[in-house]
Amino acid sequence: MQTIIISVGEELLIGQTINTNAAWIAAQLNQVGLEVREVRVITDKKTEILRCLREAEDLADLVLITGGLGPTRDDVTRDALCEYFDCGLVLNEHVLGDITTYMEKRGRKITDVNRGQAMVPEKAFVIRNPYGTAPGLWFRQRGRSFIAMPGVPYEMKEMVLKHIVPALAKTPGGQHIVHKTVLTHGVGESLLLELIADWENNLPVELQVAYLPSAGIVKLRLTGKGNNKEALVAIIGRELDKLKQIIPEYIWGFDNDSLEGVTGRLLVKKRKSLATAESCTGGYIAHKITSVPGSSAYFKGSIVAYENQAKEHLLGVSHELLHTQGAVCRQVAEDMATGARQTLEADYAIGVTGIAGPDGGSKSKPVGTTWIAIAGEHKVISQQFAFGDNRERNISRAANAALAMLKGYIEQF
Repeated sequence: MQTIIISVGEELLIGQTINTNAAWIAAQLNQVGLEVREVRVITDKKTEILRCLREAEDLADLVLITGGLGPTRDDVTRDALCEYFDCGLVLNEHVLGDITTYMEKRGRKITDVNRGQAMVPEKAFVIRNPYGTAPGLWFRQRGRSFIAMPGVPYEMKEMVLKHIVPALAKTPGGQHIVHKTVLTHGVGESLLLELIADWENNLPVELQVAYLPSAGIVKLRLTGKGNNKEALVAIIGRELDKLKQIIPEYIWGFDNDSLEGVTGRLLVKKRKSLATAESCTGGYIAHKITSVPGSSAYFKGSIVAYENQAKEHLLGVSHELLHTQGAVCRQVAEDMATGARQTLEADYAIGVTGIAGPDGGSKSKPVGTTWIAIAGEHKVISQQFAFGDNRERNISRAANAALAMLKGYIEQF
């Protein structure tokens, strides 16, 4: 079943709002074996909506529309649908009841504008909306389905999960799509391609692999397509076992794992605690760690020692070392990690110092130069990195590298 998603809204085209709806919808459809052929973002003008509907009907079996169903003047999707399907509006008593209940729960009076939203296209099957005032609308024409939903994410998601996906999952003759994502760190996309070339070239015909690089992390997404879901899962499992034998040192997780989540589970398992001492990352590592629910069980805290004086007074880094070698060197990173471990009384500590950029670099220490250290009860380890010249990426890559080093250290002892 060919699927197209149409996102309606000027705010999406000017960059004011990120189109998260389309990504989320595509993920839900994929789980029931439906592939999205394309996503279109258009302005909220009736002529544009009509043009897009005509083109989508020639290309797809299923068209999903979000946005433009509200009560304001720029919400013209309903009117465009009436024109496209050549029908008028009729009062739907169920929708009116839903709107009345919704407003009464919030202590608000129902207005004529609200009542107007209970007028629905007469050819549409109504998808009721308990979280807002705009119902979803499902049309069928010439063997194709057109489904319009509100643009408000939590309203749309309720409709997709409770009504749309369950109905689409019952469509006969559909295929299954199974994804498995392998998460790697410490290896670039080009080298990874070389390392697993033979494995990739000998994959079963049912499988495809995609490379998804980000800040220091390369994701390998295995996708299987076929009529037997159990068989696809088994095939992917066998290929994963082979991959683990080829690049075991680079694989750190799967699917929705995060480095902060994986290291957190290791700390809980070993009943150990963690602290961080951050300079160039400015507390970003601590932010990632504390984004994991339950991290208070193992995370003691962070010292963001951005200025040299703070490194001296809070972490015990010597003035002479900072003066002679500068803040970005192996010994400073190690002293920061050791100082944080002692000050915050943690089992492990991360120390990070570097030149995030875009300025501050030199010939011997260009922008992106970063030292990361891990201190534990057994020893202190450290490593130098050259991340590049983009400040935001440098901070993100440094955080990921630090967490990956911590994971390796914990597993080693």
